[in-house]
Amino acid sequence: MSDRPIVIKNTPEIETMREAGRVNAAVLELVKDMIRPGITTQDLDAVAEDYILKNGGKPAFKNYPGPYPYPATLTISINEELVHGIPGNRKLVDGDIVSVDCGTILDGFVADSAFTVGVGEISAEAQQLLDVTEKALYKGIEKMRPGNRIGDVSATIQQFVEGYGFHVPREYTGHGVGRAMHEGPLVPNFGVSGRGIPLRPGITVAIEPMVMVGTHRTQVLDDRWTVISADRSLTAHFEHSVAVTEDEPIILTAQ
Repeated sequence: MSDRPIVIKNTPEIETMREAGRVNAAVLELVKDMIRPGITTQDLDAVAEDYILKNGGKPAFKNYPGPYPYPATLTISINEELVHGIPGNRKLVDGDIVSVDCGTILDGFVADSAFTVGVGEISAEAQQLLDVTEKALYKGIEKMRPGNRIGDVSATIQQFVEGYGFHVPREYTGHGVGRAMHEGPLVPNFGVSGRGIPLRPGITVAIEPMVMVGTHRTQVLDDRWTVISADRSLTAHFEHSVAVTEDEPIILTAQ
């Protein structure tokens, strides 16, 4: 992914991405409202796909190339599953934490965002993990300004997360997003301030802190998609697609 080109977007293209982002945000809100003990991840996926199609979009993840074409609209990752969990007949239970990632293609542009939420009552450690991961996302977004570099975004996320004793993976990163779901630049969740490409207006990226309680190491399950923490500790994932402008960054996947 690192050699993929950085594509600068003009104002109309950014507005089209914003429209895709609104649909994606609505999908995630719809799914979040459905999350409760007893519902299956496949149930959530079916509702998400139906909403995207009825609103003129196309699921960005479905049939995405990988070890085999990705088979669903959402990725739904539970507890120790960090990213890329495949929806199925697993039922959510009280105390789970669930990460839901969605991508929508609308008018040729991709929106990509994610959240993690608890099911019923969750532990204090799990709640802190969710809070830290979400705050890390917004601290990274705040650095998406002209004159900064990708390393400023990455270092800010890493320092915040590790300040709470949590960990970020090395193998999985944020990325540019636009007409393709994965464009340049890579946006790691670790790095050094002042390094990396300079940010300039028209750059659009998906910033996505992925955080684990016990280790930075990961493992891929036998389904060849689902990524877990190597020590099976809890994980969380929050994501927004964001545009750099002359002024404040624009969150493209906000409602």
